[in-house]
Amino acid sequence: MPYCCQCGQAVGNQDVFCANCGNRQPEPKPVTDHFHGVTPRTASLLCYIPIVGWVVAIVVLASVRFREDAKVRFHAFQGLYLFVAWLIVDWVLSPLLSFPHEWGPYKIIPALMKVAVFGAWVFMIIKTAHDEMYKLPILGELAEKSVSEQR
Repeated sequence: MPYCCQCGQAVGNQDVFCANCGNRQPEPKPVTDHFHGVTPRTASLLCYIPIVGWVVAIVVLASVRFREDAKVRFHAFQGLYLFVAWLIVDWVLSPLLSFPHEWGPYKIIPALMKVAVFGAWVFMIIKTAHDEMYKLPILGELAEKSVSEQR
């Protein structure tokens, strides 16, 4: 509920003048919807863009438009968790497995794990494009739990 800019008394959303002091109230600014025209399916798809989808996922989770849409929020959380899996592979496992041995089979394990995460991104883009709900084994359960905790 807005308040008068002169006396601080409560005024209605559509009031032009304050009922207490008669001061003219500033016109309310229109709410900008950054997701106007974006379908829930498109928002879900954008959350799975490799490497940069986490930005879209955070924006989707923070937006008012998709606050009640459990399906879009599920995809946003799952996209975020997939990016976290990528970070764990890239920042933790890659240096850990390649540090003692600069050559050999130890280099291929992190590379295969990165390919697996990238493949999961592509797989989820395809599934979401066909408007199918698919839960990834561990990350999907985490995403489902995150969506249910927000209700």
